[in-house]
Amino acid sequence: MTAKHPALIDKFGREINYARISITDRCDFRCVYCMSENMTFEPRSELLSLEEILQIGSSLSELGVRKLRITGGEPLVRKNVMWLFERLGKLPNIRDLTITTNGSQLSKMARALAESGVTRINVSLDSLQADRFKAITRIGDLGKVLDGIHAAVEAGFKRVKINAVIMKGRNDDEITDLVEFSRNSGVDVCFIEEMPLGNTSNHDRREAYCSSDEVRRNIEVQYPLIATTVNTGGPSRYYRMADSESRIGFISPHSHNFCESCNRVRITAKGLMLLCLGQEHSVDLRQVMRESNNDPLALAAAIQRGIEIKPKGHDFNLNEQPIIMRHMSVTGG
Repeated sequence: MTAKHPALIDKFGREINYARISITDRCDFRCVYCMSENMTFEPRSELLSLEEILQIGSSLSELGVRKLRITGGEPLVRKNVMWLFERLGKLPNIRDLTITTNGSQLSKMARALAESGVTRINVSLDSLQADRFKAITRIGDLGKVLDGIHAAVEAGFKRVKINAVIMKGRNDDEITDLVEFSRNSGVDVCFIEEMPLGNTSNHDRREAYCSSDEVRRNIEVQYPLIATTVNTGGPSRYYRMADSESRIGFISPHSHNFCESCNRVRITAKGLMLLCLGQEHSVDLRQVMRESNNDPLALAAAIQRGIEIKPKGHDFNLNEQPIIMRHMSVTGG
């Protein structure tokens, strides 16, 4: 079953060619916007096996998906994870195999990931100040992450990008520092508006909200930005600077809703295919695989059924309690 043309078209005419797969809900950090400080993780038996993840990736690629992003939690803490990357990297229809990581394991794994077929890598980096970084991540070691970014650049990925969630009163004074870091390190940077998912206890999202427009104005005091037509298959809108190869991206789920062009589905670590980050529409792919004795036709049919119920968009509202109680660590970004 090889699709010559994209087979996943939703009822709004959107072509679904990008899937994000969370391979674990566990993480060695506890970022304030992603997790509660004391998380309860799923029993390991409830998570997809590596073989099941590979089966889902293979089925998606045959149905027209061309970009796979592997996420977590922190994907690189998953045991035997290189087994999975080595096989996903060989899927014939996948043109872009990417990973989002906190960078803690990159210094020892970057080269192996590049050799396995990973094309691009995103590293979460919300602060360049060690004490502040520790406060945002609750656990993280900034030095290890910076070493990991350097290792990723040296490994020769197509692009390396840092992702920063900008929050007022926490790191909004570091916007230009992060731009400078990207320029000096030869990487891209993407500034992200915080997603209102899950209860994060001592973190008030309304007070912390910083729009992409505010971030952009801050940058342009020092670096005028030039719009580009660059499209990496996701929601980022990219700009460049006249004197640098580094690109600056913005992901703006609140201020510049991108639902009309959504081309994505997300697979949680438990095998739920989520049709929208901000809605509960889903299909249980794990159940389909286990009840059908891993029948690839049953899995493909379930994926296609899911696309039929993909909603038009999300209903994010910072002035209300989150309507989606699952944390970002469960969703996979």
